[in-house]
Amino acid sequence: MAFQFTKKDFDQIAAVLGQPFKKNKQCHRLVLENRQENRKLSLEIYSDIPIGRERGNLISVYTRSTHLQLHFCSGYVVSKMLGEATFVGEYGGRLSGLIIEKGAACSLYANVNSNLLSGDFTQLGPEVMLSGISLSLVEHILPEKQSKE
Repeated sequence: MAFQFTKKDFDQIAAVLGQPFKKNKQCHRLVLENRQENRKLSLEIYSDIPIGRERGNLISVYTRSTHLQLHFCSGYVVSKMLGEATFVGEYGGRLSGLIIEKGAACSLYANVNSNLLSGDFTQLGPEVMLSGISLSLVEHILPEKQSKE
């Protein structure tokens, strides 16, 4: 496994989301609440755990009505300006991204063709454009991009 979360990573994510992580064994957990919009979510990060016969990072998000998981998270990007953390997993030119917002909202984009990230967004239909724009923040950390630089 190439990427493992460190204390520095947890500190960066917590700083952008505005809540500290609490550690319990292999799980780092934080809770975000937005009372004004009646939203609450829990973010759990499991670093370097067994996932089937392999080891990897698992990101879990729990809301009042949803449970989302991103298996084999290969990196993340935080944006202070947007107040969000984007976790990404990439396999075979496709990527999935889980975006956690400081305001206790989240978005999931799954199995997105990574070519959409650097293309001309104006040529995409509006139903496809949002995934490309949202995940374009992580383009510089993708393994294929790093190997070409």
